[in-house]
Amino acid sequence: MNISFKHLRGGEEKANPKLTAYQVELAQVEAEIEKLLDTLTGANATLLAYANKKIEELDTRRQKITKAIADLFVETISQQQIDLLSGYLDDWENISFEDKRKATDGLISSISATSEYIKIEWKI
Repeated sequence: MNISFKHLRGGEEKANPKLTAYQVELAQVEAEIEKLLDTLTGANATLLAYANKKIEELDTRRQKITKAIADLFVETISQQQIDLLSGYLDDWENISFEDKRKATDGLISSISATSEYIKIEWKI
């Protein structure tokens, strides 16, 4: 059976202002977390307690923003994109590495890994 698949195409989506705003806010929250973490070297117990509380608040906000981004992404995915991704997933073993990369990029927000776990944040 010879199946012909269309190529995934990037850059066809229109910019979503809400999505862009969330992405900017997420970058700001992550930068603030990094800044706090960088200042902890040599900190006393009071400063550590304050920083821990602030980082927990920022992390909660980061999780809410990440979920909002994922929800918006799901809302903006077109039926054509879903059909294209489904086609690629159905024939995963036979598609090119570049098409696998594009399909994966359309499905996964981020991957974090340590020696103990792998965390995948899905866009769907």
